[in-house]
Amino acid sequence: VQLQASGGGLVQAGGSLRLFCAASGRTFNIYGMGWFRQAPGKEREFVAAIRWSNGATTYADFVKGRFTISRDNAKNTVYLQMNSLEPEDAAVYYCAASATHSGSRQGAYDYWGQGTLVTVSS
Repeated sequence: VQLQASGGGLVQAGGSLRLFCAASGRTFNIYGMGWFRQAPGKEREFVAAIRWSNGATTYADFVKGRFTISRDNAKNTVYLQMNSLEPEDAAVYYCAASATHSGSRQGAYDYWGQGTLVTVSS
């Protein structure tokens, strides 16, 4: 499975961005997909995940209803709609796919995209 993340950019605090993650290859292996992020000097952390079959979602507490993960099975694409962005949300955002997991455990994800940079100005 190959993952291509896109949609990052520069946005002002309070603004919105929509991230995209397109999957290709053996996508029938995908059980769940997730978004993670890594800010400079910090460890990579879980943001949100979705189960490919039924769309069940899981979010990190800090999302606080600001972010929404969704998927389009026909397009093999996962989205992360991010609203009310804060400077603390600035990071490289990575999408990942798992053959067995649809939650927050990074080690359970088998495939990773290259990351897309989100910058939030205050």
